Amino acid sequence: MPYADSSGTKIFWDQEGDGEPVLLIMGLGYSSDMWHRTRPVLSKHFRVISFDNRGVGKSGAPDGPYSMAQMAADAGAVLDAAGVASAHVAGVSMGGMIAQELVLSCPGRVRKLVLGCTACGGPRAVRAEPEANDVLLQRGGMTPEQAILAVIPYVYHPSTPLERIDEDLEIRLRTFPTAAAYRAQLAAILGWQSYDRLAHINAPTLVIHGEADRLVPPGNGRLVAEMISGARFVLVPQASHIFTTDQPAIAHKAILDFLLRG
Repeated sequence: MPYADSSGTKIFWDQEGDGEPVLLIMGLGYSSDMWHRTRPVLSKHFRVISFDNRGVGKSGAPDGPYSMAQMAADAGAVLDAAGVASAHVAGVSMGGMIAQELVLSCPGRVRKLVLGCTACGGPRAVRAEPEANDVLLQRGGMTPEQAILAVIPYVYHPSTPLERIDEDLEIRLRTFPTAAAYRAQLAAILGWQSYDRLAHINAPTLVIHGEADRLVPPGNGRLVAEMISGARFVLVPQASHIFTTDQPAIAHKAILDFLLRG
């Protein structure tokens, strides 16, 4: 299995497909296996590289707290290990924050940027309803089964077929992080913000968000898009936080159209 070394932490990564490289960055507590709907679509056109963030999946889980800068450095280490100087970068939720930090710290490494269901953090972020925030903060102390069931109403749209959700839940149960690693990743989110730096992003950017996202409200995506010059903002109908499960065809078409556009 391929691993990148990021300041002594082993970061698992893999790849599929050929063409221009696309780096996929997953969100809080999720392994790269949760890209299972997206990788087959993108790999028909691109060399798709994905990795497990520190603290989850097959990557190392050093003591926390983690920082967004550390996790952006992990993404850069994966690109180095893959022999890639620059790539299109797509991140969802916390992965979108990591992607922002990567392009802000190393702009030459990012060709096009896709920011999904994410936010700028800090006081400017649009807050979720209190119940959603409570679930996010308490999840680290729950069993995997309790945590997964508790978050379902906030991350999936009510119209999404149950079989699709069940496919995701099997992955979540198999790759659920330890409580300590979850809290270490969460600390990176709580200690980070990008609002005052977003105007420095020059990479062509797509911001995509589920219109019914209860965990990271869509006002966050709109705000991020407004702050990045020339960014395109797409709202996915009948979709919540995990919009690639709620509306995979619509979401993937928007992402592909953006990445394939000259």
